[in-house]
Formats: sequence, C-alpha cells, structure tokens
Amino acid sequence: DDDDDVPQLSSHALAALQEFYLEQQQREGTKTSQGFNQYSIGSIEEDWQLSQFWYSDETALCLANEAVVAAGKGGRIACVSAPSVYQKLKEQDGKDFSVCILEYDRRFSVYGEEFIFYDYNHPLNLPENLLPHSFDIVIADPPYLSEECLQKTAETIKYLTKGKILLCTGAIMEEQAAKHLGVKMCKFIPKHSRNLANEFRCYVNYASGLD
Repeated sequence: DDDDDVPQLSSHALAALQEFYLEQQQREGTKTSQGFNQYSIGSIEEDWQLSQFWYSDETALCLANEAVVAAGKGGRIACVSAPSVYQKLKEQDGKDFSVCILEYDRRFSVYGEEFIFYDYNHPLNLPENLLPHSFDIVIADPPYLSEECLQKTAETIKYLTKGKILLCTGAIMEEQAAKHLGVKMCKFIPKHSRNLANEFRCYVNYASGLD
C-alpha cells in the first residue's frame, strides 16, 4: 500500500491542529467584524528573533502625540525602528503631518511608500529621495542595547533630523545616548505590551512634554 509511508497524525494532534485553525479563523473574523484597523498595534505580531517588543497602547499614543507637537504644523516625522509609534501616528488620520517608517522587518512594507527598508548595520544606505535634515523630528528605538547599534543608528538619526531627536532605549544606555546624540533622559517611563527585563527610558535633545 502506497499510503504506508505517509506519516499520520494521532487523533490528539489532529484535534489540537483543528482547534488552532478554528481559533485563527475566529481571530480573523473578529478583526473583520470590528472593522479591523491595519495600523493598530499588534496587527503585525512581534518577532522576538528580530528583538521586537511593541509599546503598550498608552505609551505609543503618548510618544506619537509628543512627536506631532514637536514636529509642528505640517511637520515631517521619521520613525526609525519604532513601528508602534508609526502605527499610532497613522491612526490619527487627517492630522497635519507626514510620517515614514524605517524598518528592517519587511512585513511593514504593507504600509506602502511610507515604508523604507532599513538595516542599522548600513546606517546611510538610504533612498536618494530621503534628503538629509528633512525631518522635523526623528523618533528612534534601536533594536539592541549595545553601543555599536546605538552609534550606527545615531548616524541615521543625525542624517535625517533637522535637530529634534526622541530616542527610546534602555536606562543603561544613558551615557552612550548623551555621547552619540547629545540627548538627556526624560521623566516619562515608556511601557511595553509585554514586560521587559531591562528598564526602558526616553531621551530628548529639546524641551519636550515628556517631563
């Protein structure tokens, strides 16, 4: 019999698989019935292999609002490795600002022309139409807590910004953040949707609303 070599799932495994597919269908159904917003945090799930940890909804909203105020009317905002903030900014549809997302994870290319593939290992490997000093504020969250990652991301930030910088990284990076970007720690403490082992903080180089 040709079927002898075909691996068969046990009845228990098959039931578990069917349950998984059913839950997945229900989740998709819920998204549709609720008028699912493609920009909502969690619409693209975290990939821990890429050191992704999304902000809580409250933190993303706070940082997005700060970026809008700092950018000013008609301002341009760049989100470097900070997709949660980008998503929250896009939820504010119709507001008088523009935003783009620089991100390594190509799943975010679903956001169209505003998505720019970005690898911090090549900090200035950017599209020609991304002109130097063309953003009123750059908000960045380097993926790793290392000086090398911060230093390279800092090159990108300094290339993009007209001056204002909002950096989100670990509290242990305070000295390096000051060294590479001239930013100071804020009182505001960002939270993530899942608790991180490392204490996280925000840093700015301008008079912000985060104090």
